Amino acid sequence: MHPRPRPRQNARLVLATATAAALTGGLLTFAAGPAVAADATHVPGADFNKDGRADLAASAQAAYVAGKKEAGQLVVLYGTSTGVTGAKRSVISQNTTGVPGSAEAGDGFGTRSAYADFNGDGYHDLVVNAPGEDMGADKDGGTVILLWGSAAGLTGRSVTIADPAPGSHDRWGETLAAGDFDGDGRADLVVGSTSATVHIFKGGFSSTGKPGKGRTTLTPPILSGTGLGPVNLTAGDIDGDLVTDLVVDGFETASSQGWNRNYYFQGGPDGLVNNTGRLIKAGVVTAIGDIDKDGYGDIVSGAIWDSADGYVHPEGSAKGGRVWVTYGTATGPGRSTGITQDTAGIPDAAESQDRFGHELDLGDINGDGYLDLAIGTVLENVKDDVDTGMVTVLYGSASGLRTSGGQWFTQDAPGVPGVNEDHDRFGMDVKLDDVTGDRRADLVVGSGEDGGDGAVTYLPSNGSRITTTGARLITVAAAGVSAAGTPYLGANFAD
Repeated sequence: MHPRPRPRQNARLVLATATAAALTGGLLTFAAGPAVAADATHVPGADFNKDGRADLAASAQAAYVAGKKEAGQLVVLYGTSTGVTGAKRSVISQNTTGVPGSAEAGDGFGTRSAYADFNGDGYHDLVVNAPGEDMGADKDGGTVILLWGSAAGLTGRSVTIADPAPGSHDRWGETLAAGDFDGDGRADLVVGSTSATVHIFKGGFSSTGKPGKGRTTLTPPILSGTGLGPVNLTAGDIDGDLVTDLVVDGFETASSQGWNRNYYFQGGPDGLVNNTGRLIKAGVVTAIGDIDKDGYGDIVSGAIWDSADGYVHPEGSAKGGRVWVTYGTATGPGRSTGITQDTAGIPDAAESQDRFGHELDLGDINGDGYLDLAIGTVLENVKDDVDTGMVTVLYGSASGLRTSGGQWFTQDAPGVPGVNEDHDRFGMDVKLDDVTGDRRADLVVGSGEDGGDGAVTYLPSNGSRITTTGARLITVAAAGVSAAGTPYLGANFAD
Protein backbone atom coordinates (compact mmCIF):
# COMPACT_ATOMS: atom_id res chain seq x y z
CA MET A 1 0.00 0.00 0.00
CA HIS A 2 1.51 3.33 -1.00
CA PRO A 3 1.68 6.25 1.48
CA ARG A 4 -1.71 7.84 1.99
CA PRO A 5 -2.20 11.07 0.02
CA ARG A 6 -2.22 14.18 2.17
CA PRO A 7 -1.85 17.88 1.46
CA ARG A 8 1.61 19.22 1.11
CA GLN A 9 3.54 22.36 1.83
CA ASN A 10 4.65 24.97 -0.63
CA ALA A 11 7.60 27.36 -0.33
CA ARG A 12 11.02 27.26 -1.80
CA LEU A 13 14.21 28.72 -0.37
CA VAL A 14 17.09 30.04 -2.34
CA LEU A 15 19.70 32.14 -0.57
CA ALA A 16 20.95 34.16 -3.54
CA THR A 17 22.81 37.03 -1.85
CA ALA A 18 23.66 38.29 1.61
CA THR A 19 20.88 40.84 1.25
CA ALA A 20 17.93 38.73 0.23
CA ALA A 21 14.19 39.06 0.08
CA ALA A 22 12.19 35.86 0.36
CA LEU A 23 9.40 34.67 -1.89
CA THR A 24 8.25 31.24 -2.93
CA GLY A 25 6.28 29.31 -4.74
CA GLY A 26 4.29 21.54 -3.62
CA LEU A 27 -0.24 14.73 -2.22
CA LEU A 28 1.07 11.33 -1.30
CA THR A 29 2.40 12.83 1.81
CA PHE A 30 2.12 15.55 -0.76
CA ALA A 31 4.36 18.46 0.21
CA ALA A 32 6.32 21.97 -0.71
CA GLY A 33 9.25 24.54 0.49
CA PRO A 34 10.60 28.35 0.70
CA ALA A 35 12.64 31.04 -1.11
CA VAL A 36 15.09 33.75 -0.30
CA ALA A 37 15.78 35.59 -3.52
CA ALA A 38 17.84 38.61 -4.48
CA ASP A 39 14.75 40.56 -5.48
CA ALA A 40 10.99 40.36 -5.12
CA THR A 41 10.15 39.61 -8.75
CA HIS A 42 12.34 36.87 -10.19
CA VAL A 43 11.95 33.64 -8.23
CA PRO A 44 15.09 31.57 -8.83
CA GLY A 45 14.92 27.81 -8.79
CA ALA A 46 17.42 25.52 -7.15
CA ASP A 47 20.74 25.47 -9.00
CA PHE A 48 22.66 22.51 -7.57
CA ASN A 49 25.46 22.67 -10.16
CA LYS A 50 25.62 26.48 -10.48
CA ASP A 51 25.21 26.58 -14.26
CA GLY A 52 22.58 29.35 -14.25
CA ARG A 53 19.63 27.06 -14.95
CA ALA A 54 17.13 25.84 -12.38
CA ASP A 55 17.23 22.16 -11.46
CA LEU A 56 14.18 20.14 -10.43
CA ALA A 57 14.23 17.75 -7.48
CA ALA A 58 11.27 15.35 -7.81
CA SER A 59 10.19 12.76 -5.29
CA ALA A 60 9.59 9.11 -6.06
CA GLN A 61 8.80 8.53 -2.42
CA ALA A 62 7.19 5.12 -2.78
CA ALA A 63 9.81 3.68 -5.14
CA TYR A 64 11.28 0.25 -4.57
CA VAL A 65 15.03 0.29 -3.90
CA ALA A 66 16.93 -3.00 -4.04
CA GLY A 67 13.60 -4.78 -3.54
CA LYS A 68 12.66 -2.68 -0.51
CA LYS A 69 9.06 -1.53 -0.91
CA GLU A 70 8.47 2.21 -0.60
CA ALA A 71 12.06 2.89 0.44
CA GLY A 72 11.94 6.01 -1.72
CA GLN A 73 14.14 7.81 -4.20
CA LEU A 74 14.84 11.39 -5.22
CA VAL A 75 15.24 12.25 -8.91
CA VAL A 76 17.12 15.43 -9.83
CA LEU A 77 16.42 16.66 -13.37
CA TYR A 78 19.06 19.24 -14.30
CA GLY A 79 18.12 22.29 -16.33
CA THR A 80 19.39 22.54 -19.89
CA SER A 81 18.91 24.96 -22.80
CA THR A 82 15.97 22.81 -23.88
CA GLY A 83 14.48 22.31 -20.41
CA VAL A 84 14.47 19.29 -18.12
CA THR A 85 14.89 15.84 -19.59
CA GLY A 86 15.54 12.35 -18.31
CA ALA A 87 18.88 12.35 -20.11
CA LYS A 88 20.53 14.66 -17.55
CA ARG A 89 19.66 13.47 -14.08
CA SER A 90 20.75 12.08 -10.72
CA VAL A 91 18.81 9.35 -8.91
CA ILE A 92 19.56 9.28 -5.18
CA SER A 93 18.41 6.91 -2.44
CA GLN A 94 19.74 5.84 0.94
CA ASN A 95 21.72 3.19 -0.94
CA THR A 96 23.61 5.90 -2.84
CA THR A 97 27.26 6.16 -1.79
CA GLY A 98 27.68 8.88 0.81
CA VAL A 99 24.05 9.03 1.92
CA PRO A 100 23.57 8.09 5.60
CA GLY A 101 21.63 4.93 6.42
CA SER A 102 20.38 2.35 3.96
CA ALA A 103 17.21 1.85 1.95
CA GLU A 104 14.53 0.11 4.01
CA ALA A 105 10.90 -0.67 3.35
CA GLY A 106 8.59 2.23 4.21
CA ASP A 107 11.28 4.88 4.72
CA GLY A 108 9.78 7.25 2.12
CA PHE A 109 13.12 8.89 1.34
CA GLY A 110 12.58 12.10 -0.63
CA THR A 111 8.95 12.64 0.37
CA ARG A 112 9.68 16.31 1.04
CA SER A 113 12.68 18.51 0.39
CA ALA A 114 13.79 22.13 0.60
CA TYR A 115 16.77 23.91 -0.90
CA ALA A 116 19.21 26.72 -0.09
CA ASP A 117 22.95 27.37 -0.03
CA PHE A 118 23.55 26.11 3.50
CA ASN A 119 27.36 26.38 3.48
CA GLY A 120 27.85 29.57 1.45
CA ASP A 121 29.82 28.01 -1.43
CA GLY A 122 27.47 29.28 -4.14
CA TYR A 123 25.89 25.89 -4.87
CA HIS A 124 22.36 25.20 -3.69
CA ASP A 125 22.07 22.26 -1.32
CA LEU A 126 19.02 20.08 -0.69
CA VAL A 127 17.51 18.94 2.59
CA VAL A 128 15.64 15.63 2.16
CA ASN A 129 13.53 13.65 4.61
CA ALA A 130 12.90 9.96 5.18
CA PRO A 131 9.94 10.26 7.59
CA GLY A 132 9.37 6.51 7.94
CA GLU A 133 12.97 5.75 8.92
CA ASP A 134 13.23 3.61 12.08
CA MET A 135 15.83 5.10 14.40
CA GLY A 136 16.93 2.15 16.48
CA ALA A 137 13.91 1.11 18.54
CA ASP A 138 12.10 4.33 17.61
CA LYS A 139 9.72 3.17 14.86
CA ASP A 140 9.04 5.86 12.25
CA GLY A 141 11.25 8.29 14.14
CA GLY A 142 12.33 9.78 10.83
CA THR A 143 15.57 11.28 9.60
CA VAL A 144 16.67 14.43 7.73
CA ILE A 145 19.64 14.44 5.36
CA LEU A 146 21.44 17.43 3.82
CA LEU A 147 22.80 16.76 0.31
CA TRP A 148 25.58 19.14 -0.72
CA GLY A 149 25.54 20.80 -4.15
CA SER A 150 28.64 20.82 -6.36
CA ALA A 151 29.80 21.36 -9.94
CA ALA A 152 28.53 17.82 -10.56
CA GLY A 153 25.18 18.58 -8.91
CA LEU A 154 23.91 16.35 -6.12
CA THR A 155 26.12 13.28 -5.88
CA GLY A 156 25.24 11.71 -2.54
CA ARG A 157 27.80 13.67 -0.51
CA SER A 158 25.72 14.49 2.54
CA VAL A 159 25.31 14.73 6.29
CA THR A 160 22.52 14.00 8.79
CA ILE A 161 20.64 16.84 10.52
CA ALA A 162 20.25 15.28 13.95
CA ASP A 163 16.87 15.13 15.67
CA PRO A 164 17.21 17.17 18.89
CA ALA A 165 14.27 15.44 20.60
CA PRO A 166 14.25 11.76 19.53
CA GLY A 167 11.42 9.70 20.98
CA SER A 168 9.20 12.73 21.64
CA HIS A 169 7.56 12.58 18.21
CA ASP A 170 7.39 10.55 15.02
CA ARG A 171 8.37 11.42 11.42
CA TRP A 172 11.21 13.88 12.00
CA GLY A 173 11.38 16.01 8.86
CA GLU A 174 7.70 15.53 7.96
CA THR A 175 7.70 19.23 7.00
CA LEU A 176 10.63 21.42 5.90
CA ALA A 177 11.22 25.06 5.01
CA ALA A 178 14.29 27.23 4.51
CA GLY A 179 14.89 30.97 4.60
CA ASP A 180 16.91 33.75 6.24
CA PHE A 181 14.67 34.37 9.23
CA ASP A 182 17.04 36.73 11.08
CA GLY A 183 18.45 38.65 8.11
CA ASP A 184 22.10 37.70 8.67
CA GLY A 185 22.59 36.51 5.10
CA ARG A 186 22.86 32.83 6.02
CA ALA A 187 20.28 30.15 5.32
CA ASP A 188 18.22 28.80 8.21
CA LEU A 189 16.20 25.57 8.23
CA VAL A 190 12.83 24.85 9.88
CA VAL A 191 12.01 21.19 10.55
CA GLY A 192 8.64 19.77 11.65
CA SER A 193 7.40 16.38 12.81
CA THR A 194 4.21 14.99 14.37
CA SER A 195 4.75 17.38 17.28
CA ALA A 196 3.37 20.93 17.18
CA THR A 197 6.87 22.20 18.01
CA VAL A 198 9.09 23.02 15.04
CA HIS A 199 12.86 23.38 15.29
CA ILE A 200 14.81 26.23 13.67
CA PHE A 201 18.47 25.61 12.82
CA LYS A 202 20.22 28.95 12.38
CA GLY A 203 23.19 30.15 10.37
CA GLY A 204 23.66 27.35 7.85
CA PHE A 205 25.44 24.07 8.54
CA SER A 206 28.99 22.83 8.88
CA SER A 207 30.33 19.78 7.07
CA THR A 208 29.35 17.70 10.12
CA GLY A 209 25.76 18.94 10.19
CA LYS A 210 26.18 21.39 13.05
CA PRO A 211 24.14 24.61 12.74
CA GLY A 212 26.25 27.76 12.55
CA LYS A 213 24.25 29.71 15.16
CA GLY A 214 22.50 27.03 17.16
CA ARG A 215 18.83 26.10 17.35
CA THR A 216 15.55 27.58 18.61
CA THR A 217 11.96 26.30 18.66
CA LEU A 218 8.56 27.60 17.68
CA THR A 219 5.24 26.17 18.92
CA PRO A 220 2.33 27.50 16.86
CA PRO A 221 -1.18 26.95 18.31
CA ILE A 222 -1.99 23.87 16.25
CA LEU A 223 -3.04 20.39 17.22
CA SER A 224 -0.24 17.90 17.87
CA GLY A 225 -0.16 14.16 18.26
CA THR A 226 0.51 11.06 16.20
CA GLY A 227 0.16 11.87 12.51
CA LEU A 228 -0.45 15.56 13.12
CA GLY A 229 1.85 18.51 13.77
CA PRO A 230 2.33 21.08 10.98
CA VAL A 231 0.86 20.11 7.63
CA ASN A 232 2.95 22.63 5.71
CA LEU A 233 5.66 25.23 6.31
CA THR A 234 6.08 28.11 3.84
CA ALA A 235 8.79 30.78 3.88
CA GLY A 236 8.81 34.17 2.16
CA ASP A 237 9.32 37.91 2.72
CA ILE A 238 5.79 39.23 3.16
CA ASP A 239 6.51 42.63 4.77
CA GLY A 240 9.33 43.66 2.41
CA ASP A 241 12.07 44.04 5.04
CA LEU A 242 14.47 41.59 3.31
CA VAL A 243 14.02 39.07 6.13
CA THR A 244 12.14 35.81 5.63
CA ASP A 245 8.79 35.27 7.35
CA LEU A 246 7.09 31.91 7.95
CA VAL A 247 3.54 30.61 7.44
CA VAL A 248 2.66 27.50 9.48
CA ASP A 249 -0.36 25.46 8.47
CA GLY A 250 -1.98 22.90 10.77
CA PHE A 251 -5.12 21.77 12.54
CA GLU A 252 -6.66 23.98 15.19
CA THR A 253 -6.31 22.97 18.84
CA ALA A 254 -10.04 23.46 19.56
CA SER A 255 -11.13 20.62 17.30
CA SER A 256 -9.88 17.35 15.88
CA GLN A 257 -12.32 17.41 12.96
CA GLY A 258 -9.76 18.51 10.38
CA TRP A 259 -10.39 22.26 10.64
CA ASN A 260 -7.50 24.23 9.29
CA ARG A 261 -5.46 27.20 10.53
CA ASN A 262 -2.60 29.23 9.03
CA TYR A 263 -0.37 31.36 11.23
CA TYR A 264 2.01 34.08 10.09
CA PHE A 265 5.28 34.52 12.02
CA GLN A 266 7.39 37.57 11.22
CA GLY A 267 11.13 37.23 10.80
CA GLY A 268 13.45 39.82 12.33
CA PRO A 269 16.83 40.38 14.01
CA ASP A 270 15.94 37.80 16.66
CA GLY A 271 14.60 35.35 14.12
CA LEU A 272 11.18 33.74 14.51
CA VAL A 273 9.78 34.43 17.98
CA ASN A 274 7.45 32.02 19.76
CA ASN A 275 3.87 33.05 20.67
CA THR A 276 3.80 35.81 18.05
CA GLY A 277 1.79 33.96 15.39
CA ARG A 278 -1.04 35.80 13.65
CA LEU A 279 -4.03 33.95 12.22
CA ILE A 280 -4.48 34.42 8.46
CA LYS A 281 -6.57 32.85 5.68
CA ALA A 282 -6.51 29.07 5.61
CA GLY A 283 -5.20 26.76 2.92
CA VAL A 284 -3.04 23.67 3.21
CA VAL A 285 -0.85 24.52 0.23
CA THR A 286 0.82 27.89 0.19
CA ALA A 287 3.16 29.90 -2.05
CA ILE A 288 4.66 33.34 -1.38
CA GLY A 289 5.87 35.86 -3.95
CA ASP A 290 5.30 39.40 -5.26
CA ILE A 291 2.37 39.17 -7.70
CA ASP A 292 1.70 42.93 -8.02
CA LYS A 293 5.36 44.09 -7.96
CA ASP A 294 4.93 46.40 -4.97
CA GLY A 295 7.91 44.98 -3.04
CA TYR A 296 5.85 42.84 -0.65
CA GLY A 297 5.40 39.09 -0.84
CA ASP A 298 1.83 37.93 -1.40
CA ILE A 299 0.50 34.72 0.16
CA VAL A 300 -1.38 32.28 -2.06
CA SER A 301 -3.18 29.50 -0.17
CA GLY A 302 -5.01 26.54 -1.64
CA ALA A 303 -8.06 25.69 0.44
CA ILE A 304 -9.06 22.48 -1.31
CA TRP A 305 -12.46 22.81 0.31
CA ASP A 306 -14.46 25.93 -0.54
CA SER A 307 -15.17 27.68 2.74
CA ALA A 308 -16.40 31.24 2.33
CA ASP A 309 -14.90 32.51 5.59
CA GLY A 310 -11.46 31.21 4.67
CA TYR A 311 -10.78 29.61 8.03
CA VAL A 312 -12.68 26.40 8.70
CA HIS A 313 -13.25 23.20 6.80
CA PRO A 314 -16.66 21.77 7.72
CA GLU A 315 -16.80 18.21 6.42
CA GLY A 316 -19.32 17.79 3.62
CA SER A 317 -19.33 21.45 2.59
CA ALA A 318 -16.63 21.13 -0.05
CA LYS A 319 -17.40 22.39 -3.53
CA GLY A 320 -14.31 22.21 -5.62
CA GLY A 321 -11.82 24.36 -3.70
CA ARG A 322 -10.80 27.98 -3.32
CA VAL A 323 -7.50 29.82 -3.79
CA TRP A 324 -6.94 32.73 -1.41
CA VAL A 325 -4.57 35.55 -2.37
CA THR A 326 -3.52 37.62 0.64
CA TYR A 327 -1.50 40.66 -0.41
CA GLY A 328 1.57 41.67 1.58
CA THR A 329 2.07 45.06 3.22
CA ALA A 330 4.75 46.72 5.36
CA THR A 331 2.98 45.31 8.41
CA GLY A 332 2.50 41.81 7.05
CA PRO A 333 -0.54 40.12 5.50
CA GLY A 334 -3.21 42.53 4.28
CA ARG A 335 -6.39 42.25 2.18
CA SER A 336 -7.48 38.88 0.79
CA THR A 337 -9.45 37.83 -2.24
CA GLY A 338 -10.78 34.38 -3.09
CA ILE A 339 -10.83 32.61 -6.46
CA THR A 340 -12.84 29.51 -7.34
CA GLN A 341 -13.66 27.73 -10.57
CA ASP A 342 -16.91 29.70 -10.56
CA THR A 343 -14.97 32.99 -10.70
CA ALA A 344 -15.40 34.77 -14.04
CA GLY A 345 -12.57 33.82 -16.42
CA ILE A 346 -11.62 30.57 -14.68
CA PRO A 347 -12.15 27.48 -16.85
CA ASP A 348 -14.71 24.83 -15.99
CA ALA A 349 -17.29 24.98 -13.21
CA ALA A 350 -16.67 24.17 -9.57
CA GLU A 351 -17.63 20.60 -8.73
CA SER A 352 -17.50 18.80 -5.42
CA GLN A 353 -14.04 17.45 -4.55
CA ASP A 354 -12.22 18.84 -7.63
CA ARG A 355 -9.46 20.14 -5.30
CA PHE A 356 -8.87 23.40 -7.12
CA GLY A 357 -5.74 24.76 -5.41
CA HIS A 358 -4.40 21.35 -4.41
CA GLU A 359 -0.98 22.54 -5.57
CA LEU A 360 0.33 26.05 -6.27
CA ASP A 361 3.51 27.72 -7.42
CA LEU A 362 4.62 31.21 -8.43
CA GLY A 363 7.08 32.33 -11.11
CA ASP A 364 7.55 34.98 -13.80
CA ILE A 365 6.56 33.33 -17.09
CA ASN A 366 6.77 36.42 -19.32
CA GLY A 367 9.54 38.43 -17.65
CA ASP A 368 7.34 41.44 -16.83
CA GLY A 369 8.30 41.41 -13.15
CA TYR A 370 4.84 40.33 -11.98
CA LEU A 371 4.69 36.81 -10.62
CA ASP A 372 2.28 34.37 -12.26
CA LEU A 373 0.49 31.44 -10.62
CA ALA A 374 0.10 27.77 -11.56
CA ILE A 375 -2.81 25.96 -9.89
CA GLY A 376 -3.27 22.19 -9.79
CA THR A 377 -6.85 20.84 -9.77
CA VAL A 378 -5.85 17.29 -9.11
CA LEU A 379 -9.27 15.56 -9.03
CA GLU A 380 -10.82 17.36 -11.99
CA ASN A 381 -12.97 15.10 -14.15
CA VAL A 382 -12.46 15.77 -17.86
CA LYS A 383 -15.23 14.46 -20.11
CA ASP A 384 -15.61 10.79 -19.12
CA ASP A 385 -12.25 10.55 -17.37
CA VAL A 386 -12.37 10.49 -13.56
CA ASP A 387 -9.80 12.39 -11.47
CA THR A 388 -7.66 13.03 -14.52
CA GLY A 389 -6.58 16.49 -13.33
CA MET A 390 -6.01 19.94 -14.79
CA VAL A 391 -3.55 22.83 -14.37
CA THR A 392 -4.59 26.50 -14.61
CA VAL A 393 -2.13 29.36 -15.16
CA LEU A 394 -3.09 32.91 -14.10
CA TYR A 395 -0.96 35.99 -14.75
CA GLY A 396 0.11 38.73 -12.34
CA SER A 397 -0.37 42.48 -12.84
CA ALA A 398 -0.11 45.79 -10.99
CA SER A 399 -3.62 45.20 -9.65
CA GLY A 400 -2.80 41.65 -8.54
CA LEU A 401 -3.67 38.28 -9.99
CA ARG A 402 -5.76 38.49 -13.17
CA THR A 403 -8.51 35.90 -13.57
CA SER A 404 -8.92 36.75 -17.27
CA GLY A 405 -6.44 35.86 -20.00
CA GLY A 406 -5.22 32.73 -18.26
CA GLN A 407 -4.42 29.28 -19.63
CA TRP A 408 -5.40 25.76 -18.70
CA PHE A 409 -3.92 22.38 -19.56
CA THR A 410 -5.00 18.75 -19.44
CA GLN A 411 -3.32 15.79 -21.07
CA ASP A 412 -5.91 15.93 -23.84
CA ALA A 413 -4.99 19.52 -24.72
CA PRO A 414 -3.25 19.88 -28.11
CA GLY A 415 0.49 19.42 -27.76
CA VAL A 416 0.46 18.18 -24.15
CA PRO A 417 2.19 14.78 -24.00
CA GLY A 418 0.08 11.79 -23.02
CA VAL A 419 -3.69 11.38 -22.83
CA ASN A 420 -6.30 11.80 -20.12
CA GLU A 421 -6.83 8.63 -18.11
CA ASP A 422 -8.78 7.87 -14.96
CA HIS A 423 -6.87 8.80 -11.79
CA ASP A 424 -3.87 10.34 -13.55
CA ARG A 425 -4.18 13.37 -11.22
CA PHE A 426 -2.39 15.71 -13.58
CA GLY A 427 -1.34 18.63 -11.36
CA MET A 428 -0.39 16.49 -8.37
CA ASP A 429 2.40 19.02 -8.02
CA VAL A 430 3.30 22.09 -10.09
CA LYS A 431 6.46 24.19 -10.43
CA LEU A 432 7.21 27.44 -12.23
CA ASP A 433 11.01 27.53 -12.59
CA ASP A 434 13.46 28.86 -15.17
CA VAL A 435 14.96 25.52 -16.22
CA THR A 436 16.38 26.90 -19.52
CA GLY A 437 18.24 29.93 -18.14
CA ASP A 438 16.34 32.54 -20.19
CA ARG A 439 14.88 34.28 -17.09
CA ARG A 440 11.39 33.08 -17.95
CA ALA A 441 9.65 30.51 -15.74
CA ASP A 442 8.67 27.23 -17.38
CA LEU A 443 5.87 24.98 -16.13
CA VAL A 444 6.59 21.52 -14.74
CA VAL A 445 3.71 19.25 -13.71
CA GLY A 446 3.66 16.05 -11.66
CA SER A 447 1.02 13.37 -12.14
CA GLY A 448 0.11 9.85 -11.04
CA GLU A 449 0.48 8.56 -14.59
CA ASP A 450 -0.06 4.86 -15.34
CA GLY A 451 -1.72 3.78 -12.12
CA GLY A 452 0.65 5.52 -9.75
CA ASP A 453 3.97 5.16 -11.55
CA GLY A 454 3.99 8.93 -11.85
CA ALA A 455 5.53 11.22 -14.43
CA VAL A 456 6.86 14.74 -14.93
CA THR A 457 5.52 16.91 -17.77
CA TYR A 458 7.59 19.84 -19.02
CA LEU A 459 5.79 22.78 -20.71
CA PRO A 460 8.14 25.66 -21.64
CA SER A 461 7.62 29.41 -21.68
CA ASN A 462 7.89 31.01 -25.12
CA GLY A 463 8.79 34.31 -23.48
CA SER A 464 5.23 35.49 -23.01
CA ARG A 465 3.06 32.40 -22.33
CA ILE A 466 3.33 28.72 -21.50
CA THR A 467 3.47 26.74 -24.72
CA THR A 468 3.34 23.10 -25.74
CA THR A 469 6.05 23.55 -28.36
CA GLY A 470 9.00 21.54 -27.03
CA ALA A 471 6.87 19.85 -24.36
CA ARG A 472 7.94 16.44 -23.11
CA LEU A 473 6.84 13.70 -20.73
CA ILE A 474 9.44 12.17 -18.40
CA THR A 475 8.27 8.73 -17.30
CA VAL A 476 9.70 6.49 -14.57
CA ALA A 477 11.69 4.62 -17.23
CA ALA A 478 13.20 7.85 -18.55
CA ALA A 479 13.97 9.00 -15.00
CA GLY A 480 15.65 5.76 -13.97
CA VAL A 481 13.02 4.75 -11.39
CA SER A 482 11.65 1.21 -10.99
CA ALA A 483 7.98 0.86 -11.99
CA ALA A 484 7.43 -1.74 -9.23
CA GLY A 485 4.52 -0.82 -7.00
CA THR A 486 3.42 2.82 -7.18
CA PRO A 487 6.54 5.03 -6.99
CA TYR A 488 4.60 8.27 -7.68
CA LEU A 489 7.38 10.09 -9.49
CA GLY A 490 6.61 13.82 -9.33
CA ALA A 491 4.23 13.69 -6.37
CA ASN A 492 6.35 16.43 -4.78
CA PHE A 493 8.91 18.89 -6.07
CA ALA A 494 11.49 20.60 -3.84
CA ASP A 495 10.78 24.17 -2.83
